[in-house]
Amino acid sequence: MGLRDPHPNSQAGALRSRAMDADMDVDDEEEYEDDGLDARRARWTATGTGALLALVGLAASTLRFTGSAPVLVPGAYAFGAGVCGLASVLGARGRTRRALWLLIAGVMVMALGDQFD
Repeated sequence: MGLRDPHPNSQAGALRSRAMDADMDVDDEEEYEDDGLDARRARWTATGTGALLALVGLAASTLRFTGSAPVLVPGAYAFGAGVCGLASVLGARGRTRRALWLLIAGVMVMALGDQFD
């Protein structure tokens, strides 16, 4: 009977520092740097896209509110902008997967509101 890891899906490897890997070669170091760069880029992309979509949604809501559109249309734009703003905050905190789904939902709400115009 062999010993098994009681938590096979644990992130024990993610908690290892570079000092713990005595025989790390140059390729592994570049892989660590690439992962960090990818994560940073994803955070900035989610944050920037969320902020931009929130501003555009608020501008569209204001324009539709001053026009003759039904109340549902500017409300949908404002709600979608709020969802995109929340996605921007989550993206800045590193929750990029949740931020992506919220960005999609926010844009879908804005597009649905545009259909009632």
